[in-house]
Amino acid sequence: MNSGDRELAVGERLRALRLRAGLSQRELARRASVSNATVSMIEAERVSPSVSALRQILSALGVGIADFFASPGPQGEQVVYRAAELTEIAGGAVSYRQIGANLEGRALQMIHERYRPGAQSGAKMLSHQGEEAGLVIKGRLTLEVDGRRYELAAGDAYFFDSRKPHSFRNAGDGELVVVSACAPPTF
Repeated sequence: MNSGDRELAVGERLRALRLRAGLSQRELARRASVSNATVSMIEAERVSPSVSALRQILSALGVGIADFFASPGPQGEQVVYRAAELTEIAGGAVSYRQIGANLEGRALQMIHERYRPGAQSGAKMLSHQGEEAGLVIKGRLTLEVDGRRYELAAGDAYFFDSRKPHSFRNAGDGELVVVSACAPPTF
């Protein structure tokens, strides 16, 4: 495992947070309303959780996804982030690559999103503090916000209050690419 993989070990990070909170796997699972096996398999790196599942578990620990993946930043302010430096904060059918690993003290979170055909943001509607905006770079997006459904194509954009229940789904046969922003960083 190279040092980059080591920095992003979801299971290892989750276990450290759980132990710091003084919780057993069973108690964390109960608080997050997930199975004990789910927490165990994530910590053992045997399964990669969906963004919504990870958010649900981290919520039980009082931690946001951005803070979960934050790591100490370099001395001084980094201005440019090369493609290889984007921080993967979810993997699988949906890839969320965050610009900057440590968002502490930041007012904005930028994400490069890639959805495989048919992929969606999760089984449950998302809702969090702040505002969200995005631009479809490639593909077709079905966006649902507060019970209304919108179809977007490359070049179309969205902007909404993130407290409203929302979800994203790739409505095309090819890859969907979106560049999005959340303020404050709550993803």
